[in-house]
Amino acid sequence: MCGIAGILSQQSEPPSIEQLGAMAASLSHRGPDEFGVYRDANAGLAHARLSIIDLSTGQQPLCNEDGNLWVVFNGEIFNYLELRSELIALGHVFRTQSDTEVIVHAFEAWGEGAFSRFNGQYAIALWHSQTKTLTLVRDRVGARPLYFMEHHGRVYFASEVKAIFAAD
Repeated sequence: MCGIAGILSQQSEPPSIEQLGAMAASLSHRGPDEFGVYRDANAGLAHARLSIIDLSTGQQPLCNEDGNLWVVFNGEIFNYLELRSELIALGHVFRTQSDTEVIVHAFEAWGEGAFSRFNGQYAIALWHSQTKTLTLVRDRVGARPLYFMEHHGRVYFASEVKAIFAAD
Protein backbone atom coordinates (compact mmCIF):
# COMPACT_ATOMS: atom_id res chain seq x y z
CA MET A 1 0.00 0.00 0.00
CA CYS A 2 1.32 3.46 -0.91
CA GLY A 3 0.27 6.93 0.13
CA ILE A 4 -0.60 9.85 -2.12
CA ALA A 5 -1.16 13.50 -1.33
CA GLY A 6 -1.19 16.88 -2.98
CA ILE A 7 -2.31 20.47 -3.18
CA LEU A 8 -3.94 22.42 -6.00
CA SER A 9 -3.37 26.15 -5.57
CA GLN A 10 -4.35 28.06 -8.68
CA GLN A 11 -5.15 31.40 -7.06
CA SER A 12 -2.55 31.73 -4.32
CA GLU A 13 1.07 30.83 -3.69
CA PRO A 14 2.23 27.48 -5.01
CA PRO A 15 2.41 24.67 -2.49
CA SER A 16 5.78 24.52 -0.79
CA ILE A 17 8.16 21.58 -0.92
CA GLU A 18 7.98 21.60 2.90
CA GLN A 19 4.19 21.19 2.87
CA LEU A 20 4.37 18.35 0.35
CA GLY A 21 7.19 16.71 2.29
CA ALA A 22 5.18 16.91 5.51
CA MET A 23 2.20 15.31 3.79
CA ALA A 24 4.36 12.46 2.45
CA ALA A 25 6.08 12.01 5.81
CA SER A 26 2.71 11.59 7.53
CA LEU A 27 2.06 8.69 5.14
CA SER A 28 5.43 6.97 5.65
CA HIS A 29 3.80 3.95 7.30
CA ARG A 30 1.94 3.33 4.00
CA GLY A 31 5.08 3.43 1.87
CA PRO A 32 8.45 3.41 3.60
CA ASP A 33 10.56 2.51 0.54
CA GLU A 34 10.72 5.87 -1.29
CA PHE A 35 9.31 9.37 -1.24
CA GLY A 36 8.71 11.59 -4.24
CA VAL A 37 7.47 15.13 -4.82
CA TYR A 38 6.47 17.14 -7.90
CA ARG A 39 5.68 20.84 -7.76
CA ASP A 40 4.95 23.60 -10.22
CA ALA A 41 3.36 27.05 -9.90
CA ASN A 42 -0.14 25.62 -9.42
CA ALA A 43 0.04 22.15 -7.95
CA GLY A 44 2.10 19.74 -5.95
CA LEU A 45 1.99 15.96 -5.72
CA ALA A 46 3.59 13.77 -3.05
CA HIS A 47 4.03 10.03 -2.87
CA ALA A 48 5.14 7.54 -0.21
CA ARG A 49 6.02 4.31 -1.98
CA LEU A 50 5.79 0.68 -1.01
CA SER A 51 7.73 -1.02 -3.82
CA ILE A 52 5.90 -4.02 -5.24
CA ILE A 53 5.85 -3.75 -9.04
CA ASP A 54 8.88 -2.46 -11.03
CA LEU A 55 11.19 -2.04 -8.07
CA SER A 56 13.90 -0.19 -10.00
CA THR A 57 11.98 2.35 -12.13
CA GLY A 58 8.51 2.69 -10.63
CA GLN A 59 9.15 5.93 -8.71
CA GLN A 60 6.39 8.50 -8.37
CA PRO A 61 5.30 11.12 -9.16
CA LEU A 62 5.64 9.87 -12.72
CA CYS A 63 5.10 11.92 -15.89
CA ASN A 64 4.45 11.34 -19.56
CA GLU A 65 7.12 11.93 -22.22
CA ASP A 66 6.14 15.60 -22.60
CA GLY A 67 6.39 16.26 -18.86
CA ASN A 68 2.93 17.84 -18.76
CA LEU A 69 0.87 14.98 -17.29
CA TRP A 70 1.84 13.84 -13.78
CA VAL A 71 0.41 11.02 -11.67
CA VAL A 72 0.55 9.72 -8.12
CA PHE A 73 -1.15 6.41 -7.51
CA ASN A 74 -1.99 4.06 -4.67
CA GLY A 75 -3.15 0.56 -5.45
CA GLU A 76 -2.87 -1.90 -8.27
CA ILE A 77 -4.27 -2.12 -11.78
CA PHE A 78 -4.73 -5.87 -12.18
CA ASN A 79 -5.12 -5.76 -15.96
CA TYR A 80 -2.23 -3.37 -16.60
CA LEU A 81 -0.32 -5.84 -18.79
CA GLU A 82 -3.27 -6.17 -21.19
CA LEU A 83 -3.78 -2.41 -21.23
CA ARG A 84 -0.06 -1.86 -21.76
CA SER A 85 -0.12 -4.14 -24.84
CA GLU A 86 -3.11 -2.27 -26.22
CA LEU A 87 -1.42 1.10 -25.63
CA ILE A 88 1.83 -0.06 -27.27
CA ALA A 89 -0.24 -1.09 -30.32
CA LEU A 90 -1.60 2.48 -30.35
CA GLY A 91 1.97 3.84 -30.48
CA HIS A 92 2.66 4.63 -26.82
CA VAL A 93 6.25 4.13 -25.67
CA PHE A 94 6.93 2.98 -22.11
CA ARG A 95 9.99 3.77 -19.96
CA THR A 96 9.05 1.53 -17.03
CA GLN A 97 7.37 -1.79 -16.32
CA SER A 98 5.00 -0.24 -13.76
CA ASP A 99 1.23 -0.17 -13.68
CA THR A 100 1.58 3.53 -12.82
CA GLU A 101 2.87 4.40 -16.28
CA VAL A 102 -0.06 2.54 -17.83
CA ILE A 103 -2.34 5.04 -16.05
CA VAL A 104 -0.63 8.03 -17.70
CA HIS A 105 -0.75 6.54 -21.20
CA ALA A 106 -4.32 5.28 -20.76
CA PHE A 107 -5.42 8.77 -19.71
CA GLU A 108 -3.66 10.23 -22.75
CA ALA A 109 -5.36 7.70 -25.05
CA TRP A 110 -8.86 7.51 -23.58
CA GLY A 111 -9.27 10.47 -21.22
CA GLU A 112 -11.59 9.81 -18.31
CA GLY A 113 -12.83 6.73 -20.17
CA ALA A 114 -9.58 5.06 -19.12
CA PHE A 115 -10.86 4.60 -15.59
CA SER A 116 -13.73 2.36 -16.68
CA ARG A 117 -11.14 0.11 -18.35
CA PHE A 118 -9.14 -0.39 -15.14
CA ASN A 119 -9.68 -3.57 -13.17
CA GLY A 120 -8.19 -2.99 -9.77
CA GLN A 121 -8.06 -1.14 -6.49
CA TYR A 122 -6.78 2.39 -6.79
CA ALA A 123 -6.72 6.02 -5.81
CA ILE A 124 -5.24 8.26 -8.52
CA ALA A 125 -4.36 11.92 -8.85
CA LEU A 126 -3.49 13.21 -12.33
CA TRP A 127 -2.23 16.76 -12.83
CA HIS A 128 -2.14 18.20 -16.34
CA SER A 129 0.17 21.20 -16.12
CA GLN A 130 -0.82 22.71 -19.49
CA THR A 131 -4.58 22.65 -18.96
CA LYS A 132 -4.18 23.15 -15.19
CA THR A 133 -6.59 20.29 -14.56
CA LEU A 134 -6.50 18.01 -11.52
CA THR A 135 -8.31 14.68 -11.86
CA LEU A 136 -8.94 12.67 -8.70
CA VAL A 137 -10.42 9.18 -8.97
CA ARG A 138 -10.71 6.02 -6.93
CA ASP A 139 -11.92 2.52 -7.66
CA ARG A 140 -15.65 1.89 -7.74
CA VAL A 141 -15.69 -0.02 -4.46
CA GLY A 142 -13.56 2.51 -2.61
CA ALA A 143 -10.95 -0.07 -1.58
CA ARG A 144 -8.26 2.63 -1.76
CA PRO A 145 -9.30 5.74 0.12
CA LEU A 146 -8.99 9.26 -1.25
CA TYR A 147 -9.93 12.26 0.88
CA PHE A 148 -10.09 15.84 -0.30
CA MET A 149 -11.11 19.26 0.93
CA GLU A 150 -11.12 22.88 -0.17
CA HIS A 151 -9.71 25.47 2.20
CA HIS A 152 -8.81 29.12 1.50
CA GLY A 153 -8.74 28.67 -2.28
CA ARG A 154 -6.72 25.47 -2.24
CA VAL A 155 -7.73 21.85 -2.80
CA TYR A 156 -5.95 19.32 -0.60
CA PHE A 157 -6.12 15.57 -1.15
CA ALA A 158 -4.54 12.50 0.41
CA SER A 159 -4.85 8.81 1.18
CA GLU A 160 -5.43 9.71 4.83
CA VAL A 161 -6.98 12.78 6.43
CA LYS A 162 -3.95 13.34 8.67
CA ALA A 163 -1.82 14.06 5.59
CA ILE A 164 -4.15 16.94 4.69
CA PHE A 165 -3.71 18.41 8.17
CA ALA A 166 0.06 17.92 7.93
CA ALA A 167 0.17 20.50 5.11
CA ASP A 168 -0.73 23.44 7.36
